[in-house]
Amino acid sequence: MQLVNIGFGNLLNTGRILALLSPESQPVKRMVQEAKAACTVIDATHGRKTLTVLLLDSGHTVLSYLPPEKIAARLGMEQIEKETADAQE
Repeated sequence: MQLVNIGFGNLLNTGRILALLSPESQPVKRMVQEAKAACTVIDATHGRKTLTVLLLDSGHTVLSYLPPEKIAARLGMEQIEKETADAQE
């Protein structure tokens, strides 16, 4: 199980992440509001502005204050580290 830091020490299983979205578009804002109404939002912003909306395969929506590019870079680095560890074995 690989974990990625989404800010403030909050970690997500990388295998469950389906999408990283910017919260600026109206459809994404609507998705977040519907998820809040369904009680499936996990707010990991600690009161800061939401810069990334992560969709999980479980149907949950996670809000992070880190920009999507930074989380994507962390996901990419973990994938490279995993491949390197597998190659060394």
